[in-house]
Amino acid sequence: MPDYTVEFGKDGRRVEPDGRLDAAAFHRNHAAIWAVLEKSLGGKTGDVVEVGSGTGQHVVEFARQTPDITWWPSDLNDNHLKSIAAWTAHAGLANVRPPLRIDLLAPDWCAEMQDGRGPGKLLAVFCANVIHIAPWRVAEGLIAGAARYLRPDGRLFLYGPFKQGGKHTAPSNAVFDASLRDNNPEWGVRDIGDLETLAQRNGLALAEIIEMPANNLIVVFRRRPTDQKSM
Repeated sequence: MPDYTVEFGKDGRRVEPDGRLDAAAFHRNHAAIWAVLEKSLGGKTGDVVEVGSGTGQHVVEFARQTPDITWWPSDLNDNHLKSIAAWTAHAGLANVRPPLRIDLLAPDWCAEMQDGRGPGKLLAVFCANVIHIAPWRVAEGLIAGAARYLRPDGRLFLYGPFKQGGKHTAPSNAVFDASLRDNNPEWGVRDIGDLETLAQRNGLALAEIIEMPANNLIVVFRRRPTDQKSM
């Protein structure tokens, strides 16, 4: 089973004394992901929330590329939150904020999003390899929250394996999906059509589907044009 289905720090990889965890997937995919994000975020200013930051390696790498963007990592797992904070301290970047404890099942995600301690309206929400290893209601909370917090020109980026038109994009993804559902019936590779329906109910629209290495995709959502005009 791919390493991102295992809690980081319990997968046999080295844990640094300061709590920094290492994800093999980061080394494989961060350059390809950034090549996509750069087209939307390069040269921009604003706040970006990464939902489910895991080890914290992605957010530090992306923040290094975008000094004028403030990055807000997040997670719900204590070991992951410690690793994110440790990677942030290790990198010494001024544009990475302390990690938020975001619970996608909570209507407001976390208190900081409401009381002024967190970001303002968001330039983007980025989420990698989360919604297929979580119940569907987590995807519902992710999209509803993104719709609530994105600014009019904001984007939601989802990275991972997806189905299209009810079909897997590769045999390996079908095998992976079966293994996920065997482990937890509420998990599974999500269909883009279902996500698009969910997004439409929340005032978002599918903007782009980008093919990525290893049979993954980046799926991008934006506000519907009519909703942008009304804000």
